[in-house]
Order: sequence, then structure tokens, then C-alpha cells
Amino acid sequence: MKNILSPLFLLVSFSLFGSAEARDTIKIVGSSTVYPFATVVAEEFGRADNGFKAPIIESTGSGGGLKLFCAGKGPGTPDITNASRRIKMKEVNLCAKNGITDITEMKIGFDGIVVANAKDGPTMSLTRKDLYLALAAEVPIGVMDGVTGANPYKTWNEVRSDLPNIPIVVYGPPPTSGTRDAFAEIALSGGCNEIPWIKKLKKKDKKAWKKLCRTVREDGPYVEAGENDNLIIQKLNANKDSFGIFGFSFLDQNKDKVKGAVIDGVEPTFDAIASGDYKVSRSLYFYVKKDHVGVIPGVQEYMEFFMSDDAVGEDGYLLDKGLIPLPASTRTKFQSDAKTLANLVR
Repeated sequence: MKNILSPLFLLVSFSLFGSAEARDTIKIVGSSTVYPFATVVAEEFGRADNGFKAPIIESTGSGGGLKLFCAGKGPGTPDITNASRRIKMKEVNLCAKNGITDITEMKIGFDGIVVANAKDGPTMSLTRKDLYLALAAEVPIGVMDGVTGANPYKTWNEVRSDLPNIPIVVYGPPPTSGTRDAFAEIALSGGCNEIPWIKKLKKKDKKAWKKLCRTVREDGPYVEAGENDNLIIQKLNANKDSFGIFGFSFLDQNKDKVKGAVIDGVEPTFDAIASGDYKVSRSLYFYVKKDHVGVIPGVQEYMEFFMSDDAVGEDGYLLDKGLIPLPASTRTKFQSDAKTLANLVR
């Protein structure tokens, strides 16, 4: 049922935050991957007969969104942030430092991370080890265990002899992006662990292992392309030998222009991601500032609207946009959390 809030209530509530002016529109920031899904939901929410305005959404990247979200309370800060990875403990601590201790976590579904190129570019079949050797800042050098150095590889066939003799040029997201975090964690680390002595290093010195396995090279082959995935598509079609990193949903929406590489023998498809066969996949989230529920009109109603079966269920409208749905039991759990405003447990 919709909350009817008086102007006096809004003024009193936000005076507690030390703010001078309230808002009547939900403000959302965060992940560029979740952005297309959230935009569709926001449009549907604004059209629904509920008396609420469509939320305003800004694509800032997961890390950038969480930084804004955790900056404080009040109408000058976001109510919700989207994320293509789970909130980190350091971000939870930043929120707490700024008085935000009550957060509700919503998991909306799954997405794969793809390595894509132009439709008429070379067809690639890669392993996660190939991706690590091509894109990590530091890699094993020579045949002796424990010896590493700056990544020397400039062409794909230097990484693996049966790959094309073309320069390694990969356009990808910046460090503020959850896609970048997830790619480093899932793809690069997964490939790194294919090297036995590095896998053992994780138990001996996790900090050293993490630096070696998740640091992306900065000497040219990996090109930061910002949070605009459309710009990456343009660059891929301008250079047929280049590749881009982004979410499966974006590949699905642009399959007339780009194709995804096979990774570890599996094509990036809806079914392969849903089944877990495609290994480079991750969960998608949004986080809600509970102090803004009942103050900014429509925050909880938006949560429940987003988590409805109509949106994220097995026949939901977001599946047409490339979202891979959660198992029914998991979806039911988060639908319940939206109603009860369950507190984040991290």
C-alpha cells in the first residue's frame, strides 16, 4: 500500500539529516551493467498507477555508485545504488562511518561477462588462462616457478601459438566498474590459478597472489573505455581486430553488431550462464538506504516493483533485456526481504 506523506513529515524527517530541501523523486546511481535493467523498471514504475514519479538513474559504475551512496544521508545523496558485484566490507565500513548502518540488499539475477568483437572480426576461442596472460600486469616469465615480470605479450599468438597473429587490443571498463572487478576476480584469477605454483601461492601469501592475479596491465593492450558500453561497440567496429569486455545483456542487445568469444569451451549464451556452464558470470544487485524509506516517496514500492515476478521472474520482462533469472527460491527470499526491509548481512 502506498505511503501518503505530508509535507510537514518530509520536512521534519530531512531536518534530522541536516538537509534543507526534500525530494519527491527517487535518485539511483551505480552499475552501467544494471543500468539498462533499472531504466526499464523505472519507466514501468513511472507509468504504473501508483502516484510515484519515475526514478532518476545515473550510470556511475558500481564502485562510483557505492561511494556516492555511502557519502551520507539526506536528499543530496542517492537512495539506491546498483551494483554488478556485491558490496565490499570496506564500503560497508565507509557507509557506517557516515551514519548509514541500515541497508537492504536486493539480488536481481545473473549476468555473464563477455569478451566480444565485431561480427566480421576473427572468431576466438579462449581460456581464462589466455585472458590472464594477455591482460594481467605481471605474468610468469621463463620456465622456473616463482619468476614473474612485466607482461611482455603484444600479440595473441604470443599468448598461445594457435591464436591469431594480431595485436592484443581490449577495451574494458575502468577501476570504478563492477564489471572490471568481476572480470579480474572471475576471469583473470581463474586463469591465474591454472598455473600450479600460483594456485599454491594463494594459501601462502594471499595478498601477493591477489596482486599477481587481479592487477590489469596499464601498458597499452588493455584500454580503459569508461562506463559507456555503446562507445566500446563503436570502437570494435572501427577496429575489427579489437575486443571489448562488457555484460552478456549488452551483447544480447547488440548481437547484430558483435559476437562473444568462446571461453573455456563454452559460448556465452543465456542457457550457459543460467546453468553455470559459462564460468565468467556474476550476480547483480541494488542496495537501498533504509533511512530514506518513508521519506523519499516510493523507495520501498520501487524495490517491490523491481523484485516482482513480472520484472525478474522466469517470464519477466527483464529477461528480454538479457537478465538471467534467479532460482525461484532465491527470488522469493529477496522478494520477502524487500517487504520486510531486511538488513544487509555481510
